[in-house]
Amino acid sequence: MNEDIQKACEVLKKGGVILYPTDTIWGIGCDATNEEAVKRVYDIKQRQDHKAMLVLLDNPAKLYQYVQEVPDIAMDLIDLTDKPLTIIYEKAQNLAQNLIATDGSIGIRITGEAFSSALCRQFRRPIVSTSANISGHASPKRFADIEKEIIDAVDYVVSYRQHDNTPAAPSG
Repeated sequence: MNEDIQKACEVLKKGGVILYPTDTIWGIGCDATNEEAVKRVYDIKQRQDHKAMLVLLDNPAKLYQYVQEVPDIAMDLIDLTDKPLTIIYEKAQNLAQNLIATDGSIGIRITGEAFSSALCRQFRRPIVSTSANISGHASPKRFADIEKEIIDAVDYVVSYRQHDNTPAAPSG
């Protein structure tokens, strides 16, 4: 796992796009502060850039760097949940402009999954997380379900959990 994290970080730092396991489903990811990298993700997914994508962080304390206000209820929900939870925050900041919704909001999830959490921690920046599928196609529940077109389009494919056949589900 550590070698995968190191290689993925190198790709992310260069503005590349990765395919990686998250706390929910396999995701396409990039540096959430890099507009060109975010544009590539939209292009890979063949998705219009006004459709929101979420961001992963490894620690709730980092929320304050990327949103102007964190409601107390958001912290309570993060503390209480034992399942992946994406929360929409108003007034996003310090993120790629093409990642922020037209109303200024952003979806952020604090990941507790071993790989994605370690990746966020080592990369030290938020990471885009969007399902590893072409827009309008079914979200893959395991690595084996990911379309070849997606695999070929990214710069690095993480090997960790590729053979895990446990079906995954999106966050709540």
